[in-house]
Amino acid sequence: MANALLSIQIIPKTNNGESVIPYVDEAISVINASGVKYQVNPLETTMEGELSELLSIVEKMNHKMIELGCPGVLSQIKISYNPNGVSMDQLTEKYR
Repeated sequence: MANALLSIQIIPKTNNGESVIPYVDEAISVINASGVKYQVNPLETTMEGELSELLSIVEKMNHKMIELGCPGVLSQIKISYNPNGVSMDQLTEKYR
């Protein structure tokens, strides 16, 4: 079982004030390529996995934004860590 949930809201800075949506789509594609379980929500995306792997994905997402030409990136993250296991389903099952 995964030991961490990590929610991220990535806010890329754009050069000319253009929409950030295409950049956010690229950031989500980094998560998708990683193979971890994730859920896209209106204001953030939540990933489930091992903490070290999730933090590595965050790093790759930030690097991707720079590769795409963003001069900077703001990433807001929340982490739930439990060595005995944690899952999105456990935390939300009573609401489904």
